[in-house]
Amino acid sequence: MMERIMLGTIATPSCPVADYMARFLDSGDAPEIDIDTKNVETLETALENLQNGNLDLVALPAYLLHGKHHSVLSADCVVLGARTPRQPNLVLVSENKINYQPKSAIILADSGIVRRQLKRARKGLRVLSLEAFAGISELGEIPENEEERVAWMEALRESGTIDGYIIPRPIYSALNLNERRHALLPDPHKRGDAHFLPPAYSDLVVFIGRKLFPRSTMEKISEIEGESIWYVQNHLVSTLSTEDIDDVGIMVRHRHIAAIMKQADVEKDLTMEQAFHDTEGEVTEENVLVEIRIETLSSDGSRTIAMNRVTPHADLQHSTISASKDWGVLLRSAMNSDIDFLKQQ
Repeated sequence: MMERIMLGTIATPSCPVADYMARFLDSGDAPEIDIDTKNVETLETALENLQNGNLDLVALPAYLLHGKHHSVLSADCVVLGARTPRQPNLVLVSENKINYQPKSAIILADSGIVRRQLKRARKGLRVLSLEAFAGISELGEIPENEEERVAWMEALRESGTIDGYIIPRPIYSALNLNERRHALLPDPHKRGDAHFLPPAYSDLVVFIGRKLFPRSTMEKISEIEGESIWYVQNHLVSTLSTEDIDDVGIMVRHRHIAAIMKQADVEKDLTMEQAFHDTEGEVTEENVLVEIRIETLSSDGSRTIAMNRVTPHADLQHSTISASKDWGVLLRSAMNSDIDFLKQQ
């Protein structure tokens, strides 16, 4: 008899979990498990359904768990696994790329870290939150729903009131927007070009369930890279306030040594090249590596605090603890300056 699971999904426009799971279950990678799915509106409802046995698992955007760990543990539930983000990078919806925007171009962005990164990438831009722009322009209330906010910004762009806006890639795809999009990528094509680490938990899907849920079953649904991403981000940013986490960019991903060496060669990064060679020039690491990059910027984008790490997957736990301590040291050292990085270190 085939194993059966009742899976709840919590979807948002920026992280369409139900669509992701439907594609996975229809793919050749789908497990030989009878999985029924059910849409769930809120985390509270999901936890209640897990407690009473109506659901076995719930898949949801990882960012919905920020600050809610106590609620999950109180329901005798835990994070059991994660899926690797498919579309973590945000996009600029505009006729022009960032470097070709007119002087004093107005760009709207919900994300605090993206606003700071845009200011770093191009001086002279007027990068504002939706609320700030609406207040300055006396436009009244703005929509709360993600898709309605995009429609609001698109109307402003079409009228020439603004030059562009930043949104998650899944929303751009879902709304079938006709205007050009420009991806904000973490790896610039040319050395010295702007880079954009995505906001915390971007497009990351996690699974929560009761503590005794079989690990053997979870391994058929979860992904090792997704679990690595959740593990690292949870350790590095889970204690930040809602205000501070909005000003942090973070990217965690699995890399193979060949890809890292190619990138190091393009960027002329001798330190990275030498790190994986012994004294005779032979490559010393052949296993999967985990790349960790995290940054925060001053509000004007002129100063950056950043940390980059590459570690073997086998050493991830120890390396993450070490990285968390070092990141804390960097943030505390910033408290001695008058630069407005994070509010709470």
